[in-house]
Amino acid sequence: MLGKEKIERYFAERAKRMKASMIRQLLRYVAEMPDVISFGGGMPDPASFPIKEVREIVDYLVDELGPTVLQYGSTIGSSTLRAQVVKFMAEMGIKLSGIENVIITTGSQQALDLLARVFIDAGDAVIVENPTYLAAINAFSLFQPRFVGIPMDGEGMRIDLLEEALKKLKSEGRRVKFVYLIPTCQNPTGISMSMERRKWLLELASQYDLLVVEDDPYSHILFKPTEFKRLKAMDEEGRVIYMGTFSKIISPGLRVGWMAAEQPIIDKMEIAKQAIDLCTSPFTQLIAAEILRRGILKTHIPRITKIYKEKCQLMLESLEEFFPENCDWSRPVGGFFIFVYLQQGVDADAMLDKALERKVAYVPGKHFHVGGGGENTLRLSYSYAKPELIREGIRRLGEVVREFSGT
Repeated sequence: MLGKEKIERYFAERAKRMKASMIRQLLRYVAEMPDVISFGGGMPDPASFPIKEVREIVDYLVDELGPTVLQYGSTIGSSTLRAQVVKFMAEMGIKLSGIENVIITTGSQQALDLLARVFIDAGDAVIVENPTYLAAINAFSLFQPRFVGIPMDGEGMRIDLLEEALKKLKSEGRRVKFVYLIPTCQNPTGISMSMERRKWLLELASQYDLLVVEDDPYSHILFKPTEFKRLKAMDEEGRVIYMGTFSKIISPGLRVGWMAAEQPIIDKMEIAKQAIDLCTSPFTQLIAAEILRRGILKTHIPRITKIYKEKCQLMLESLEEFFPENCDWSRPVGGFFIFVYLQQGVDADAMLDKALERKVAYVPGKHFHVGGGGENTLRLSYSYAKPELIREGIRRLGEVVREFSGT
């Protein structure tokens, strides 16, 4: 039998660079411990799924279209869904020329993979918020970019520091391919970028001739009136590539997302996607299209927003009650996450084993950082845990934090 060492000789160099997602590994581990209260993965609450509506739509599609819904589809995506996405984005303040500006993807994770395949050459500079979405780091890393992490504060990415970084990169003759960010209800911090900084970011993109990738999974889940415009709605030069998904507002099991961009970008994405999966599931695309056509989201989004708002408030109140005073955390206006800053010197990665012993899980914050840092931070998701378990989970975690910080 071939042993592990012999088999590894056959792997491509890029395969050797592949790293398992900390979140996926944690979820796999926690799945074997059903009594653990998990604040790890950002999974939607199953109570948020529109099961009744999906059942009715499935029956309708099978009755009306028959075998067609089970056949292969086009790589770029269903024209029916793309047309509905164009209308949906218009309601979001984003006007597209037509369906030629939209490609359907198998979840937003495939969109990240396509971005990397199409744009990143080894050594290219890719600018991200620091911390940023772990799955984006993993998708981009395979193509060996040079990550440039820009710190955040309560108003999002520090655009003054972005400008300094762009000047430095230009002086070094470095090629910047794009700026990737989640400007609204960011993962992992929950922070939303101010309007002033959004405008400034687009000004710098024009000045330095950059593309901007706007990842937007959470902006529909806002807990209070919030003044903001999506970057794509402010884009006058076609520099913004917009990423959307139905995973958080309908169901992740659909595995349906999309990208909106200038047509040459979409055309190249389509060619790249042909070699990956031929097409996103036509069946689930038509379910998503029918949900949009029937206007179901107009009543569904307020319902699920109420679910997450109550959970977020419960977690914030529990953090105030059980965590030491020398800790701090974000106070999101929406989305799924709270980012916690522990006392300096406390290693959240080392603390995880003790937390799991106490039957509570989280994601250490250092895994969301590029270039190091974040050892004393952690991400908590309130989206999945049942309300009656959130307070108890934070109580347990607060005890662990106090043990590690000596408070």
